[in-house]
Amino acid sequence: MAAIRSIIIEAPDPDAANAFYDKAFGLGDTIRTRAGDAPTAGFRGCALSLVVSQPGTVDSLIGTAVEAGATTLKPATKSFWGYGGVVQAPDGTIWKVATSAKKDTGPVTRDVDDIVLLLGVGDVKASKEFYVNHGLTVSRSFGRKYVEFDGSSSSVKLALYGRKAAAKDVGVDPDGSGSHRIVIGTDAGPFTDPDGFAWDTAA
Repeated sequence: MAAIRSIIIEAPDPDAANAFYDKAFGLGDTIRTRAGDAPTAGFRGCALSLVVSQPGTVDSLIGTAVEAGATTLKPATKSFWGYGGVVQAPDGTIWKVATSAKKDTGPVTRDVDDIVLLLGVGDVKASKEFYVNHGLTVSRSFGRKYVEFDGSSSSVKLALYGRKAAAKDVGVDPDGSGSHRIVIGTDAGPFTDPDGFAWDTAA
């Protein structure tokens, strides 16, 4: 089964981006950066989600991200599904931090249970079939609305929304053009998906 080993974020200043991610989230080599200034405007069609165990952890991670220079897109708040918020890193990457829990049940930590790459795609069904053909296994699917792939062997899970739904989820306008400014490190070999997201052999 294909696995995602890392996410490479292209940023004009990789050293500054690395400093931000170390302070904000501390995710180690799973999130990497490299120099890149390809033109991009508006929503890049993707977001990264950190799934954690309780609200206190959400607040801790969002707090350090904002202190390190992130911009708040959605303040952390309760909802029917749990608790979470969204920030945008100085390099433009959007990050969602969320939990299904509505109350803390223990000491606050900074532990991240799952990292999920959320892609906003033009045709969820077509992208689902594309990824299945490239070795990914579907774990959950809701028609043309949402697909989640099995991430048991991956450092990062993959999920698909329609582009407008993905933008709404993170609180931005769906319009955008240019580079996605991310590269997905995988053991499945290099390829580009129907929406232009690049997958490359993981280092």
